[in-house]
Amino acid sequence: MNKQIIRYTLGNILMILAGLMILPLIVSMIYQESWVNIASFLGTALVTFAIGFFLSRTKLHRRNFYATEGFTIVSLSWIAISFFSAIPFVVSQQIPSFVDAFFEMSSGFTTTGASILNDVEALSHSMLFWRSFTHFVGGMGVLVFALAILPKAESASVHIMKAEMTGPTFGKLVSKLSSTARILYVIYFVFMMITLGLLWLAGVPFFDSMLLAFGTAGTGGFGVLNGSIAPYDSFTVEMILSIGMIVFSINFNLFYLAFIGQAKRALKSEELRWFLAIIAGSVFLIALNLISTSYGVTSAFRDSFFTVASIISTTGYSTALFDHWPLFSQLMLILLMFVGGMAGSTAGGLKVSRIMLLIKAAWAEIKRTIRPNRVVTIEYEGRRIDAKLVNTVLSYFVVYVLIFVVAVLVVSLETPNLLSSFSAVAATFNNIGPGLGIVGPSQNFAHFSPLVKIVLSFIMIMGRLEIFPMIILFAPNTWLKRF
Repeated sequence: MNKQIIRYTLGNILMILAGLMILPLIVSMIYQESWVNIASFLGTALVTFAIGFFLSRTKLHRRNFYATEGFTIVSLSWIAISFFSAIPFVVSQQIPSFVDAFFEMSSGFTTTGASILNDVEALSHSMLFWRSFTHFVGGMGVLVFALAILPKAESASVHIMKAEMTGPTFGKLVSKLSSTARILYVIYFVFMMITLGLLWLAGVPFFDSMLLAFGTAGTGGFGVLNGSIAPYDSFTVEMILSIGMIVFSINFNLFYLAFIGQAKRALKSEELRWFLAIIAGSVFLIALNLISTSYGVTSAFRDSFFTVASIISTTGYSTALFDHWPLFSQLMLILLMFVGGMAGSTAGGLKVSRIMLLIKAAWAEIKRTIRPNRVVTIEYEGRRIDAKLVNTVLSYFVVYVLIFVVAVLVVSLETPNLLSSFSAVAATFNNIGPGLGIVGPSQNFAHFSPLVKIVLSFIMIMGRLEIFPMIILFAPNTWLKRF
């Protein structure tokens, strides 16, 4: 284990985090908030920077490292940024409990959007900004952003990017990973600014537009108002956010292909076709189910489209109390929680690509059972998939299910029914935010005990990092063999 590179990288990440805290500090000064708010960010930034500076002074005997170090760096960094980001809320007493503040920041950076706040509007402007800004930082990945300051070793940086980027496969846009990271963040930032501009033009106050754009870009879901998006009561705003949530759930590699003049190649993406088909089918079926109740046709399709976009993108914005919808619609939404967005996007969930491969692998196995001597191949995006990738996806799914079941058992100790415990874990593990039952869109996670909040906080981080980095971090063999 290259301990020096772990300390060095973690130190740089903390110094970046300290620098980012200048932004809410500026917001606090603009809105002339109390000295307590200003001091909470300034003091935390100084302490975080000092610790980061100390760690980054580690002398590097070797700059190369391997997958274990990469996964460990990513896991420790995400836990550390959630920990230090929670301090301003505690110091300012706007979230007095550190466990609650840690839960809120874990939810923010992992772009989950689950909250323990009963009154969001009671927060100051600076705290609201910091809370939503974590979505923007965590959406694409804070370590991807930091690749520019990491040691210049491409073979080492690959392990960082693999651990933080989503999906079953990983590929570079260009030869250098640092350049790939810059390209991804430019696309990400431009789309966020477009979303912000459209919301502002639609009549949303600039501050609200900025925070909603952060949440949409990171597919996070922290709102500015207690009723999420419903209080704006604007069809235009809902459509901007719905389309925005879908856009940020698409693989960013496809946008890069479109920008370099290969739009036709991007549109041929098999995963993109599946993703859009799932959205269209879900909207249609849920709308029909709503129409069969007291819903009007227009309202049914409007609420259905927004909610489906919000859930499959794992954003978590809401305009309707979907936990009061018919059972069929609720079950459809639960399925969408697990599907999630496309690989290489800011969305959570299993990812459409994994769902595709699991379905194709199952179908191939059925064919082999019918005709044992038949050679059955699995194709994905026009290429033949080797057995190694299929086994990797199957292994991921098995581990995913096992962790999910254990988490549900833990949460069930404090929930009144299976729906609430199941959806609480589904909403946090898949980085969605609101669930059903006692964690529905009109509820929150405040009623859980500190133990369950900590468990769910780590479940959110585990879901964002797609399980294995966190397993490696806490595996005894990782430390016993190397320390």
